[in-house]
Amino acid sequence: MSIPGVLVISHGSPDIEWVTSVDSAVAEAVAELPGGIPIETSFLEIVEGRLIQDGIDRLESQGVTDLIVIPLFVSSGSTHIDEIAYAFGMKNTPEKETDLQHFRLSARVLFGEPIDDDPVIAEMIWDKVKLLSRNPAQEVLLLVGHGSKHDGFLQRWEQGISSLSTRVAELSGLAYSDYALLNPDSVRSKVIYWQENHGCEVIIAPLFLSAGYFTKTAIPSRLSGLQYIYSGEALLPHHLLSRWILHQILNIMRSMKL
Repeated sequence: MSIPGVLVISHGSPDIEWVTSVDSAVAEAVAELPGGIPIETSFLEIVEGRLIQDGIDRLESQGVTDLIVIPLFVSSGSTHIDEIAYAFGMKNTPEKETDLQHFRLSARVLFGEPIDDDPVIAEMIWDKVKLLSRNPAQEVLLLVGHGSKHDGFLQRWEQGISSLSTRVAELSGLAYSDYALLNPDSVRSKVIYWQENHGCEVIIAPLFLSAGYFTKTAIPSRLSGLQYIYSGEALLPHHLLSRWILHQILNIMRSMKL
């Protein structure tokens, strides 16, 4: 008999508000699931007692035989996706060296996808910044993500964020949309390009799940002396993230006939 369970994995943080916001999003998704499916939220690091192996152990102790893993990361270009997939045995070798060891488990693993260019996330992004728009015909939305210095990972970052930027543009009605990355750094040059070549007001939308160093310091520090529109709000908290989590779980369950 197949007994499905869900493990949502996110990056760890010492910020209790970040942990709480992830827990809240998962709890909302659970409320919409068929009754009785066990679900755990775990973190890659830092959050003691709630690391990935802790979540696996708790689910298997409830008899779970089919482990649905939902990686709550914004891009398949994240090196964390690579190392987590390797530790779950989804690939023989990681693309980049990792300290993460194979997890101890007996359940079958059904590994989901990160956010990338999901249309639900495009809705979230526009909902977060739409009140900043004053003159859509003269504005560009610049989606800013972390990016990567590693070949292969960078290309996946670019593919996902570029497509997501296009989705947001279709929703917003703004004149233009574009993206920039912190690694390799293109944030300042993109803002200057849109201002000088197109005369646009630039609305910055950070593609980060949680507020912190990148949203509060890294992005503004690259734009010192420039004019731009920016609230600094990360994706969470937002009710649509629960819908994204729910869709990922149900899609895997349907495809595997669980």
